[in-house]
Amino acid sequence: MSTPAGEAVRAATAADAAAVGRLLHDFNTEYDDPTPGPDKLADRIEQLLAGGDTAVLLAGSDPARPDGLAVLRFRPALWSEALECYLAELYVVPAMRGRGLGRALMNAAMRFARERGADYMDLGTAETDVAARSLYESLGFSNREGKPDGPLNYYYEREL
Repeated sequence: MSTPAGEAVRAATAADAAAVGRLLHDFNTEYDDPTPGPDKLADRIEQLLAGGDTAVLLAGSDPARPDGLAVLRFRPALWSEALECYLAELYVVPAMRGRGLGRALMNAAMRFARERGADYMDLGTAETDVAARSLYESLGFSNREGKPDGPLNYYYEREL
């Protein structure tokens, strides 16, 4: 698939692990979140891709140095025979934001998830990430339970 700016979106392979590790490290560094470093992230991504329940989509005009990614995690659904897809990460390098790359990644991620057998996708984002929330809502994602005027959904997390 091509983005409005002509950058291709493709599924990552083990050969892309270093590029994925770099992007994930840059993402966490940009938002002052801890990171084990690009090399450890690359090793982990290689393991996860081999395990089959994780997929990474990459976007950009240079296949060796992508400008964005979407990390998808798949799990069997409880309420249907299909899979569920969790969007674990969506990141576009700062210089490429506002050009449609995030939207292209999201559209490709939803299409990829459907083709893989998922009938549901969920994600979490910060209240302060207005741009991401706007993108997700424009694509039909909701933080309302069941209907547009339903109660708010909350996402909780903690380390164990």
